Amino acid sequence: MIEEETDCVDVLRQVRAARKAFDKVGFVILAGKMRDCMSDKTQETDAQAALDDYMELFLTLS
Repeated sequence: MIEEETDCVDVLRQVRAARKAFDKVGFVILAGKMRDCMSDKTQETDAQAALDDYMELFLTLS
């Protein structure tokens, strides 16, 4: 797009769209992994404490 001298606003919109798509994919992957970790962790410890820990970590990624 830059080589084609596309308008800057359009380039930035495409960059934003791509970033949002990558973020969404990343969160889907992380959510699946967290689900696996939670099932392992809840067998060992208090489920609510494990959920609180993972949610706190998850929110720092957004």
